[in-house]
Amino acid sequence: MTMNRYLYQALFLFLLLVTSRNTFAQTSWDTAIEEVLAATLADHREFVSLRNVATDKADMLKNVDWVKPRFEALGFDVDLLASSTLPIFLAERKVESATKTVLFYFHLDGQAVNPEKWEQEDPFVPVLKEQSADGGFKPISWDYIKGDINPDWRVFGRAAADDKAPIMMMLTALKLLQKQQKDPSFDIKIILDLQEEAGSEAFLSTLKQYQNRYAADYMVIMDGPAHPSNRPTLTFGCRGIASCSITTYGAKLPQHSGHYGNYAPNPVFGLSHLLASMKDKSGRVLIDGYYDGITISPQVEATLRAVPDNEEEIQEGLKINNSDAVADSYQKALQYPSLNVRHIETPCKGPGLKTIIPEEITAHLDVRLVAETDGKAQLAKIRQHIAQQGFLVLDRKPTDEERKSNDKIVTFIANAGVNAFRTPLDDPFGIQLRQALEESFGQAPVSIRTMGGTVPIIPAVNTLQIPAIIVPMVNMDNNQHNPNENIRIGNIADGIKTCLTILTMDIE
Repeated sequence: MTMNRYLYQALFLFLLLVTSRNTFAQTSWDTAIEEVLAATLADHREFVSLRNVATDKADMLKNVDWVKPRFEALGFDVDLLASSTLPIFLAERKVESATKTVLFYFHLDGQAVNPEKWEQEDPFVPVLKEQSADGGFKPISWDYIKGDINPDWRVFGRAAADDKAPIMMMLTALKLLQKQQKDPSFDIKIILDLQEEAGSEAFLSTLKQYQNRYAADYMVIMDGPAHPSNRPTLTFGCRGIASCSITTYGAKLPQHSGHYGNYAPNPVFGLSHLLASMKDKSGRVLIDGYYDGITISPQVEATLRAVPDNEEEIQEGLKINNSDAVADSYQKALQYPSLNVRHIETPCKGPGLKTIIPEEITAHLDVRLVAETDGKAQLAKIRQHIAQQGFLVLDRKPTDEERKSNDKIVTFIANAGVNAFRTPLDDPFGIQLRQALEESFGQAPVSIRTMGGTVPIIPAVNTLQIPAIIVPMVNMDNNQHNPNENIRIGNIADGIKTCLTILTMDIE
């Protein structure tokens, strides 16, 4: 009994020591972050004040001049890799005895602005705001950050969240590690894309040329909003996108609806019947083989159910009575390819309604792809479905002879776009990330198998062929790409902690 008591006491002391070390690490990080948060916000303010629309090369190079010395001061070698347009910012830091390399991706550019839509004089002059009783936000003095900082205050400005906040989070985390004289256990490569909002033309055009420079064991994409719960979030993939246009025809020229109504066919109705044949009333796609290859295993189902979404709140926010019946939850719906009519147009434009029968009508569709689907293959299925409905399918306008000899004609123009990517949920790097974030934050991160949107750098993920995980850190309601973009200060603090967590991982 005495020996057992000593063993229990020893075990208790060991567990207490381990717990104390973990608690101390979290507490020291929180304290350290709190001590530098005001300085981080001041730097962020200065950073966001730099205009960063990719079409203005001079402005983008000013942003490069701002970040370059800051990375160099943290021990990074910085290169500006030449491309056909803007350069690629690549910062590299070697760590002695490291056996792994992690490539971090950020973007330096922001969306264009319409100042008239913003609730401040200049979108590139950041404004500190707090929420008022009516739910809106009112400006407060920047002097407030010298005292107690409210995590719910927000910084409003273009690129305040997307994507300058994550860059600042990483810079601050690296500074804190430098101050503590700690090195990561892996080599670091950091890409700052100067054209992400414009399609990442420069970066994607250099994938083969600089593939060795970009080579790494793992890729972390630090962009996009976290889950609405603001819990740490890991996203293991995103949907790709393909597109097509479908044009149906009536008479060769528009006709007066009085003279030729009931005689000249109206292509609007032909198109409407065709589109209606593609989906049932519940929203499921009826095209043969459209969902082929999609399976939801019990393990995947459990992961999807673990995402803390509230379906009632989602539908209330959308103001819809019910969702499409493709799947029984929002997360599960994202696991299937979509078919969306994004725009319908006739040649008749301008103000006022006209009593005509249009000569043609075009529907523009987009297809969100998942990892199991290929853009070319999905578009081929759509084309085949149109042919099965009795249409002559062309990739050009019909000739007069084709018009006279066919009742149903379609011009089908396809763009295969970019395919999706998805890193397996059981990838070892993903497992380590989850464990590290859970230990750091005291709760498991939200693991999202596939996010709904498409990021321009998917071809990079597929070309480099390394496990890639998106680590989004800004607040979901940041008005990304819209007027009044903002970042919640609490998300900046949590983002710094997330970066510290990743940088101090012992990657296997």
